[in-house]
Amino acid sequence: MKNIKGPAIFLAQFAGSEAPFNTLEGMCKWAAGLGYKGIQIPTWESGLIDLKKAAKSKTYCSELKGLVKSYGLTITELSTHLQGQLVAVNPAYDVMFDGFAPKEVHGKPKARTKWAIQQLKYAAKASQNLGIKAHATFSGALIWHTMYPWPQRPQGLVETAFKELAKRWKPILNAFDDAGVDLCYEIHPGEDLHDGITFERFLEATGNHKRCHILYDPSHYVLQCLDYVSFIDIYHERIKMFHVKDAEFNPTGRSGVYGGYQGWVDRPGRFRSLGDGQVDFKTIFSKLAQYDFDGWAVLEWECCLKDSEQGAKEGADFIRDHIIKVTKRAFDDFAGGKPDEKLNKKIIGL
Repeated sequence: MKNIKGPAIFLAQFAGSEAPFNTLEGMCKWAAGLGYKGIQIPTWESGLIDLKKAAKSKTYCSELKGLVKSYGLTITELSTHLQGQLVAVNPAYDVMFDGFAPKEVHGKPKARTKWAIQQLKYAAKASQNLGIKAHATFSGALIWHTMYPWPQRPQGLVETAFKELAKRWKPILNAFDDAGVDLCYEIHPGEDLHDGITFERFLEATGNHKRCHILYDPSHYVLQCLDYVSFIDIYHERIKMFHVKDAEFNPTGRSGVYGGYQGWVDRPGRFRSLGDGQVDFKTIFSKLAQYDFDGWAVLEWECCLKDSEQGAKEGADFIRDHIIKVTKRAFDDFAGGKPDEKLNKKIIGL
């Protein structure tokens, strides 16, 4: 049996323009001071990493690792959530998603997609140069706007969309395969990969690509009333990353899953700091230990109520307290020993 590693923290929701959150060194010092052992780096934050340089320079990657290590930390994974989103964008979302891309490709969907695909390929090589074995991203979405079938979806629309989605991602998956890195899609509302069935559709469309895997985040499953524990039983062989994020779902007579276009604090489904929501993390950590998950437990903070720094401080202890040091022996090993066929036959009356 294997041990989960941690605690680690995803820096995306904490990075900013003010010290210590505007440099990698500043964030390393901050995270280490809170008791974290690893950091997950968002590659769109240029103050934390130069993704293209990391893809091309092993020297630069050695310097990054050395800086992080000097604070007693490890780079757990890189993230291209925003770039991955842009691999597949329905025209209805062009204006809003342009904000995730450089200004030179705004209003140019084909150029934006080409840029995003190159970013993912850089991330594959950068991960390899950093000695990282898994990478986090989003799938993007071509048909999310048809998620609720009204008007009815035309026959074959889903099949065509997933065929196109796989066509865009297979060269990227191949690049990750060449780099020896697993590509982990965060199963997330707003993406075409938003639950188990859609992940299975995509996996099949890619020819069951061996680098196509899952970033497991139970908070998104709570919000869509999906059984997040059974999800681990079904997909544990494909779960290669873990975001530790809490959530709660409290439907009323006025609003439910869809949230009524309300802000996060007023929605029935909302994200919370660790321990403040409804996610059963004791069972989740037990399940992951049962299936020999040996990746990192990474805090992702998105609470609608609690201050981020308080959430980060509490999160390190929360994760540490939930990590199970797996046993090296069964409680009844004392009754074992070498098989005695003669004795066994005697016991069953032979």
